[in-house]
Formats: sequence, structure tokens, C-alpha cells
Amino acid sequence: RRVQRVTVGFATCLLFVFLTIPAAIGAKVWYGVSLADSDWLHGSAESLLTVTNLVTVIAFRQALSYKEQEMDGVGASMPESMVSYRPMVNLVGVLTALAGLTAFIPGLMGAEVHTPYLSGFMDIPFQVSARHPEPENALTVCCWVIHITSLVEFLVAMGFCWRWADVSNNPKWRGLTWGLLPLHSSGITACTYHLFYNSIPVLVPLQAMLTCLGNTTAMFAAYRIAVSNGWSAPWGDILALNEDNDSKTNIQEEESQSLVGFEDLGDALATDNDWTFIAKLFAGCAVASYLVKYGELWFDFPFESELYLSLAIIFIPSLLNSFKWWKRSQDPSFDGWF
Repeated sequence: RRVQRVTVGFATCLLFVFLTIPAAIGAKVWYGVSLADSDWLHGSAESLLTVTNLVTVIAFRQALSYKEQEMDGVGASMPESMVSYRPMVNLVGVLTALAGLTAFIPGLMGAEVHTPYLSGFMDIPFQVSARHPEPENALTVCCWVIHITSLVEFLVAMGFCWRWADVSNNPKWRGLTWGLLPLHSSGITACTYHLFYNSIPVLVPLQAMLTCLGNTTAMFAAYRIAVSNGWSAPWGDILALNEDNDSKTNIQEEESQSLVGFEDLGDALATDNDWTFIAKLFAGCAVASYLVKYGELWFDFPFESELYLSLAIIFIPSLLNSFKWWKRSQDPSFDGWF
């Protein structure tokens, strides 16, 4: 129950959805393009997803740190985020206000369809001499940072769910990791769509399908966690979904303590405070964003709209990620090699 403040992060996802809708309408009405083709609107809207994932990760991280220190017999003060919703709600409020400013200020200043997000302040300030010129609908570095950090933060949150299963002795939390997999694949799909400069339209409904599937699987996983904690839905018996609470088993001894992967960044950076953790996370994603934005200009494939290649970019990492979690559930000594 101490991890319930994480729900602030998940609830913020609704804010992202609600505010993305008017941004998409604005892009179509004002410019006649999709949201993805108007960088300043796109970046402002997508930044809310980064806020969602960041708040989820920070709340989870604080709860895990306290719980693990408690289990080790190390005296630690309980973080305020474990006893009050206020810290995470305040964080959401501040970050959402900043995201709003990145949309309202350019809007008031008469931004054009391809006005760079945040004025492109992280972009290289001169034309890069590469094999291909950059299309006008290319994402800015800041917009790429938002997308890549969202993917990495999501993986970290999935890893935290897996670890919380250990510290809470409730294996149902591992089910949430599995339930979030389609949503992560949805994020990969969005990045792949942008990698090809939004030129493969079929990826848009594919992302929508994966999002719908992921919302459904995450909902069912959350339901199983609630039932395992003693909650009983009035319609659960009718659908034979309610479970006995004795399904919990002590799984703390079974799990490897040296997992390797993006989802284990939370463990690898456990000694960092929240600020240095965030700084290192964003710094790494910024480097990756520069490599993606300017590196792809040296290749032909982003300009060729190859559907099968785009599907491979989406599903090969997704299948490898799924296999890794399956392997870990079957073999606790498996540390991971990708």
C-alpha cells in the first residue's frame, strides 16, 4: 500500500491524453497537418508523457529505497511521498505548468507549422553536412529527448514493478511489468514513425492498437494486484476474477540481484539522489537524441519508407524484451544480456 502514491503518475497519463487532443486539433485546424508534423505543438504535448513517467519513477524509486533499507535493518526516514500525495501532486503541477508555457508562448507569438520546439535550443546551430538534407518535419533534439526519456523511464518503471514484487512478497506486481509491455511497444512505434519522418501512415493505427491493448493488460494486472491486497470487486465473483489472498509467496530469495538492462537503471543508480538520478537519465537520453537526429541523415533507409524494416525495428526489441522477462521469471539466476 505504501507504493500507492505511484498512482499520481499513472493518473497524470489521463492529463496527457486530455491535453494532447486539443493540440492535435490545433495542428490540423491551423496548419492542416498531424500533430507529429508540428514540432512545437508535438513537443509540448509529448512532454506531458515524460512528466507522467518521471513522476511514476520518482515515487516508485523513493518507496523502493525506503522499503529495501527497512528490510536491511538500516534506519531511514520515510519519504513524504509515501504518506502524502502532496509531493507528487505538486511536482505534476509545476511540470505541467512548464509544459503549458512551452505551448502558450509560441502560440501567442504566432508560431508557424514547423517552428522548433523550445526554439530548437539544443539543436546544432548550423547545417550539418550529411548524406541527406534534413526534412522540415524532423524532430528537434529536445523533442527526441522527450521521446527517448519516455521509453527509458517506462523501462525503469517496469523494472521497479518487478523489484516491488520482491520487497512486497507479492508476485502479482510482476504481472504489471508484463501488462506494461504493449504500452512500451507503442512508444517504440511512435519513435519509429518519427525515425522515418512520419512517412509510414500504417504505424499510426498500429500504435493506437498497441496502446489500447496495453491499457487493457495494464488494467487487468492492476486489478489482480488490488485483489491480492484484499480488494474484492462486486462483479469479480460473477466473472470468476477474484482470487484468494493466499496466492502470495515469498519470492525475495529467488530473484537475481545483478540484472542488466535499461529497466535496471533504477538499481544501478540507487546511490544517487533524485536530482542526480534525473540528471544522468536526461544526459544519457540527450546523447542518444543527438545520435538519432543527426546520425540517421547518413543513411538511406529513413527516407525510403520501408514498412517491413519499420516493423522489424518495432517488434524485434519488443520480442527480445518480452523474452528477457520470461527468462527471468523461469530462471532467477539469469542476469540478462541485452
